[in-house]
Amino acid sequence: MDDQAADSSQDAQRLPGCYRHPDRETGVRCTRCDKPICPECMVDASVGFQCPECARGDSGTGHAPAASRPRTLAGGTVAADPRLVTKILVGVNLAVFLVQLSVGNSFDTRFELLGQAYVPGLGSVEGIAEGQWYRMLTAMFLHGSYIHILFNMLSLWWIGGPLEAALGRARYLALYFVSGLAGSALTYLIAAPNQPSLGASGAIFGLFGATAILMRRLNYDMRPIIALLVINLIFTFGWSNIAWQAHIGGLVAGVLTGYAMVHAPRERRDLVQYGACALVLVVVVAMTLIRTAQLT
Repeated sequence: MDDQAADSSQDAQRLPGCYRHPDRETGVRCTRCDKPICPECMVDASVGFQCPECARGDSGTGHAPAASRPRTLAGGTVAADPRLVTKILVGVNLAVFLVQLSVGNSFDTRFELLGQAYVPGLGSVEGIAEGQWYRMLTAMFLHGSYIHILFNMLSLWWIGGPLEAALGRARYLALYFVSGLAGSALTYLIAAPNQPSLGASGAIFGLFGATAILMRRLNYDMRPIIALLVINLIFTFGWSNIAWQAHIGGLVAGVLTGYAMVHAPRERRDLVQYGACALVLVVVVAMTLIRTAQLT
């Protein structure tokens, strides 16, 4: 009897599953039909969130359904494939890794993040301080080993897909690149100028930070994402040859940008969201200019 009572208590405390994705527990319900909905199925409404079916129906405002386009909770357009950008990012990273394997180290030395150093293979001084600012972007798509790209792409798929569905494609893509560039800028600012680095980790840590903000916004259980983040930070500072600066820079940028994405007031949503992205980019440019002035 005690065991049955305990099981009943656990069932009562368990959150319901999304009506379209039963394996995803959620505490959010459609404001019109009361069905439980996960972030991928949430459509931003004038009050709360609606399921896709209700959002495609009568808007409830007296206008025709076409007058009210379904929106994600961050104000983005609801897409037929909510994971398309994530799939493209994974594909691009894998394609670049295949190029790395085919071309060899010479490809890495031309496009990895490097402050300033003499590169024997190229016979010249290379780096961001030498005007090669593109390295801050290209390094985000390079990886050093099979294990490196495996863990990064698994993280991108698991974290990125639901976040893209919640934010919308444009906002998700802006978050990804802003976080990655912030990680590159902090690495350039702090790390030794002759220390090369590469990887999508800065951008992915930004997705971690934004996911934590989103889960807090939806009143989800924060323990899983906090535990995952702590584990990743332990690896960041516990293993050698890891550019922790990229992880921290991406995480901070992701938290700040993610907060603006999900908490922006409706009437000034675009201004706040993209203004936050622009502000982070200004900081990125400032850090880059400061470090370049130090090295030249």
